[in-house]
Amino acid sequence: MRTRMLVTALLSVAVVTTSGMSTPPRGEVHGRFDRPRSGFAPATTALHEGSPRSAGLDPDPIRAATRQLAAWTRQVPGREHPMYGGAVSLLAHDGTIVSREAAGYELRYADGEGTELPPGRREKARTDTIFDLASMTKLFTSIAASQQIEDGAIELRAPVAEYLPEFGVHGKRDITVRQLLTHTSGLQAEVQLWKLPPERRIPHVMELKPTSPPGSGYRYSDPNMIVLGELVERVSGKPLDEVVSERITEPLGMDDTGYNPPRSELHRIAATEYQTSPYRGMVRGRVHDENAWSLGGVAGHAGIFSTVDDLAVLGQALLNGGSYRGERILDERGVRRLMTNYNTEFPEHSHGLGFELDQRWYMAGLSGPRSAGHTGYTGTSIVLDPASRSMAILLTNRVHPSREWGSNNPSRVALSQGLAQSLAVEPRRGDTAWFTGSSSTPATLSTDSLGGTTGEVDVSFDAFVDTQRDTDGSDRLAVEYSTDDGRSWHPVTLEATGPGAPEEPRRTLAGSGHRAWWKVHGSIPADRSAVRVRWRYSPDERYVGRGVYVEDITVTDRDGVLLAGERQPGRLRADGWLPRVR
Repeated sequence: MRTRMLVTALLSVAVVTTSGMSTPPRGEVHGRFDRPRSGFAPATTALHEGSPRSAGLDPDPIRAATRQLAAWTRQVPGREHPMYGGAVSLLAHDGTIVSREAAGYELRYADGEGTELPPGRREKARTDTIFDLASMTKLFTSIAASQQIEDGAIELRAPVAEYLPEFGVHGKRDITVRQLLTHTSGLQAEVQLWKLPPERRIPHVMELKPTSPPGSGYRYSDPNMIVLGELVERVSGKPLDEVVSERITEPLGMDDTGYNPPRSELHRIAATEYQTSPYRGMVRGRVHDENAWSLGGVAGHAGIFSTVDDLAVLGQALLNGGSYRGERILDERGVRRLMTNYNTEFPEHSHGLGFELDQRWYMAGLSGPRSAGHTGYTGTSIVLDPASRSMAILLTNRVHPSREWGSNNPSRVALSQGLAQSLAVEPRRGDTAWFTGSSSTPATLSTDSLGGTTGEVDVSFDAFVDTQRDTDGSDRLAVEYSTDDGRSWHPVTLEATGPGAPEEPRRTLAGSGHRAWWKVHGSIPADRSAVRVRWRYSPDERYVGRGVYVEDITVTDRDGVLLAGERQPGRLRADGWLPRVR
């Protein structure tokens, strides 16, 4: 239950959200969210085991997230079924693996209706369980294509038809390689190749007619990546699975990653769906995606299986700028291309080469302009955050036994948010800041009566704002004042300065990805009445960022200081805000 508490009482509480966490020395960026780093991690950074505390992180949000992931293998309020049969997650920061957890089952059901196997025949998920990555395969295809760009075999801006002449029909002559990689080709979202004779499947994709002019919009499209896989094969002269093996997984030592896993590993592979159209029964050890299955299990859009540890190696190689343990799969320029937004014309669909960027709907508090990742239909996801040199990997079999059982997006959000909240945001000036927490309920921080005022009243404070980029007015910080003892409140127009701050005065503040403190000022009209001031945060109900912090609150009028928040904490009352003590 939310309660109204004096700040002095809150500060006396021994345990808050960051309690027990070892505080890094001032100036140290280890474990800090509010000191983003540019560029890549050192190429020598290698994964190693550790604890959240050893990496400068707060363990509590991480533990809460992984407990929630485990709970969702059992029941979910408001849903008839568990969110997924099993889940394996991995979190890493600065090369330290701070969490690796498994929950639930890699095999749980006997049929598509959800009939559970007897306990003795169920197989528990383990940290080395192999999962069908589904559309996360697109990342491997994109890296393989980027390697060919780096080698000079492919030109990013060149028409695809230069390499695949049969593709240049039905208005596709000008579609470029870049448009395939950024899903701006105009091709349709899906095809149903398994319904065609084998010899017609790839030709059918090549003969597709765009449903919109190339470059005119964003549409996520499996055919884009099917074509790209064919392009990699054509210019390399090798099958796609060989290219991925020889140039990505083998150099990086990703022994559990690849297409069409051997039957000898079936006992480690998570089951997916019980398929009836086409009829395949309980799919396990073979690709779930029907199109990839119809293409022999190897395709540009789906087909790869992997583990959290193998994916962590790939993730660290990319955070390192393309190199891991002396093996380089891309140069730094190539990795920057993967994480550069080519879709600035389509703001909600930021996209690098194959990698999605800044997608808060699954990256949560790790979102930022360079945050890169992808999801997979089977329930998988990876988030790479170069700004904090962190990664969050979640592998589930949410389609086991049926895709109709629903999405696992809340689990993706929970894991990314847990890691984001474990990274510290420190007070910039004093020893205390006020934090909105991770709740999706509104929060207010209010002054007591500041007495009668003379002249215009100035309100100033420092703010750290990391919220959802809203379109409906939610997930914003507002400052308001009252001259009738809180019966009515009026907005204060705010001017903020600092990286990512709005350029014009605003009545509310929101921001995403800049990860910087702002200096904020606002003015209250001259009125001799006693005045109160409050900071009101209205979060988005679905997706929250790292949150909002305020500190160094100062209120003055013509005669001097009415409130000095750092020296007079007892004059602030919190409802939903928490103290963050250095």
